[in-house]
Amino acid sequence: MAENETLECITEHERILQEIESTDTACVGPTLRSIYDDQPNAHVRFMEKLDARIRNHDREIEKMCNFHHQGFVDAITELLKVRTDAEKLMGQVTDTNRRLQEAGREVTAQTGEVIRCRIQQRNMATTVEKLQLCIPVLEMYSKLKEQLESKRYYAALKTMEQLEKVFIPRVSHYRFCQIMAENLPRLREEIKEISMSDLKDFLESIRKHSDKVGETAMRQAQQHRTFNSAVAKQASASHYTTPLYSLNGQTHTHNSLMMDDDAEYEDDGDEEILTAQDLVDFSPVYRCLHIYAVLGDRETFENYYRKQRKKQARLVLQPQANMHETVEGYRRYFNQIVGFFVVEDHILHATQGLVTKAFTDELWNMALAKIIAVLRTHSSYCEDPDLVLELKNLIVIFADTLQGFGFLVNRLFDLLFEVRDQYNETLLKKWALVFREIFELDNYSPIPVETDDEYNLVVSRFPFHDAEIEKQDFPKKLPMSQSVPTIYMQVKEFIYASLKFSESLHRSSTEIDDMLRKSTNLLLTRTLSSCLQNLIKKPHIGLTELVQIIINTTHLEQACRYLEEFITNITNVSPETVHTTRLYGLSTFKDARHAAEGEIYTKLNQKIDEFIQLADYEWSMAESDGRASGYLMDLINFLRSTFQVFTHLPGKVAQTACMSACKHLSTSLMEMLLDTELKQISMGAIQQFNLDVIQCELFASSEPVPGFQGDTLQLAFIDLRQLLDLFMVWDWSTYLADYGQPTSKYLRVNPATALTLLEKMKDTSKKNNIFAQFRKNDRDKQKLIETVLKQLRSLVNGMSS
Repeated sequence: MAENETLECITEHERILQEIESTDTACVGPTLRSIYDDQPNAHVRFMEKLDARIRNHDREIEKMCNFHHQGFVDAITELLKVRTDAEKLMGQVTDTNRRLQEAGREVTAQTGEVIRCRIQQRNMATTVEKLQLCIPVLEMYSKLKEQLESKRYYAALKTMEQLEKVFIPRVSHYRFCQIMAENLPRLREEIKEISMSDLKDFLESIRKHSDKVGETAMRQAQQHRTFNSAVAKQASASHYTTPLYSLNGQTHTHNSLMMDDDAEYEDDGDEEILTAQDLVDFSPVYRCLHIYAVLGDRETFENYYRKQRKKQARLVLQPQANMHETVEGYRRYFNQIVGFFVVEDHILHATQGLVTKAFTDELWNMALAKIIAVLRTHSSYCEDPDLVLELKNLIVIFADTLQGFGFLVNRLFDLLFEVRDQYNETLLKKWALVFREIFELDNYSPIPVETDDEYNLVVSRFPFHDAEIEKQDFPKKLPMSQSVPTIYMQVKEFIYASLKFSESLHRSSTEIDDMLRKSTNLLLTRTLSSCLQNLIKKPHIGLTELVQIIINTTHLEQACRYLEEFITNITNVSPETVHTTRLYGLSTFKDARHAAEGEIYTKLNQKIDEFIQLADYEWSMAESDGRASGYLMDLINFLRSTFQVFTHLPGKVAQTACMSACKHLSTSLMEMLLDTELKQISMGAIQQFNLDVIQCELFASSEPVPGFQGDTLQLAFIDLRQLLDLFMVWDWSTYLADYGQPTSKYLRVNPATALTLLEKMKDTSKKNNIFAQFRKNDRDKQKLIETVLKQLRSLVNGMSS
């Protein structure tokens, strides 16, 4: 075991030594520590082993030194020899260097100059190279400046884009390029501001030029419409020709109505028609649009443009306060609106998306509502039918113009129906003045004609035919007065004037016929009827005039069928058409005639009242004068002469007037007797009053107006006659005995009337002693009067109960 341990220890020591020899000295510590960690005293044996290893290495070193020593000695000897040669060589080299330095000093100086030249050449080449890079940048910047000065802003923006993306990046490290790059955004903003300023100038310019643009567009649309109308008229000329008519002293045909509307533009028909592009320079808006598109701010530009145009639309749609006074005011208003929308239509089609169809439709709908409201308001102020007609023509041209640009104008044509009503109203007002003037100038006497030419002239103006009058020799008189043919012609003039409005409304002949008939009906039933009614009510119109008015209305009523034929000839619509409106002239003239008849009755009664007011009875007279009162004879003579004028009236009218006058006269005389202010009546007054009533009865029996049967007219005085007979005969017993019997002699005498009159006579008897003979002869008769009064009061009380 001791041997084994010794071998293991020797082996371990050998390993440690090998490890020490092969390991870095910094790492030997752990190896040496392992020696001490082994068996006790192991380090002694290791030291011994280490010493043996050292001795072994020393021996090897000594052997190697002994082997190389002679070679080392020989090398040192050779080195000493070489040092001597090296010193010589060093001397030679130093001498050579000195001589070389002296010889190359001038060359060195020239070489430095060459180097400086080479550096300059290199710098120049570099400079040229850099300048070649910078010059295009400067040229582009100079080009940019020129473009800005010449206001070619879109090209300038393109140049800026090239500078930023292509040229400046190549030389971006130069300061001037940095300055350029910093200036480009500022220049863009300046371009935006300038282009926006140009846009504002453009907007202001088109606002000023809208009037001219609209006028041009409307003229062009009007000429197009005139051409189409001319073609249509040529096509229809072979079918029929409408009759001639006279309007305001000028002769026209039906076809000339539309030509009158177009006359204003026809004068300029040979002139060159300019378009919106010819009148307005749209380049600013195109330029501004492109600039904002390039700058990526197109939406801002579109919003600004649309906002400004909406504001301008509101300004354009605002009318002048006095626009309704002249047609020029309306024309300027329409021209501006048309100009506005023509420009918008051009912008819509010339640009892509600056304005859209929806935007223009929105603007138009807003404008249309405002236009209709404005026209509805201002047209209501128009009182001149010519102005309303011109307004209608302008609206038609206005609608046709905008319709040609694709705008919906149906509501404008609907508005024309309202304007038509306004036009008819102004026509009615105008013709009301015409009719009043005709009535004021009329002499209300039959038309005298001296020659056949005069007769034909009247007949040409008014459809009058009377075989008996035609057979009469000249001079002769026509029954109507001068106002009748004049009114008939004016009604025809009204129809033509109304027809002028119906032109160009794209309506059928049936609709035009219906409109003409309705407007003519309004003229007859409202305007002419009102004028006739006012005329009849005028104080200065006497009985003769009223008689002539009745005759006139009769002839006008008969002429209504000719007016219907006249309208039929104009419109070529058969009167047998199902929905054809009939003229209501018959009722108009009948109503006027009835009013005139009533006014005749009223004026006759007023005249009778005037005569009655002249009555001056002496109610206390003892006996009558033996003749009728003067006022009554004058009244009867007046009635005779008046009823002679009534011979031209229809029989019933004259008879009614005569009966009405007699009844009113009878009533007035009765009221005179029963007047409460009249307290006393004598028998002499009764007798005088009886003479006057007898004259009235004689007048009634003389048949002042033919056609009465028997004593019909005398019955108007029957109440007075029976009352006077009762008092004249003093037949109270018969009256009281037969009262209430159908066969009573005094059937028409009312007890209250008899009582009132008897009381008036009783009071007189007390003062004037009228009944003295009764009291002297027989006091019982006085009692009889008291008895009669008592019985009359009883009858009156019985009637009231």
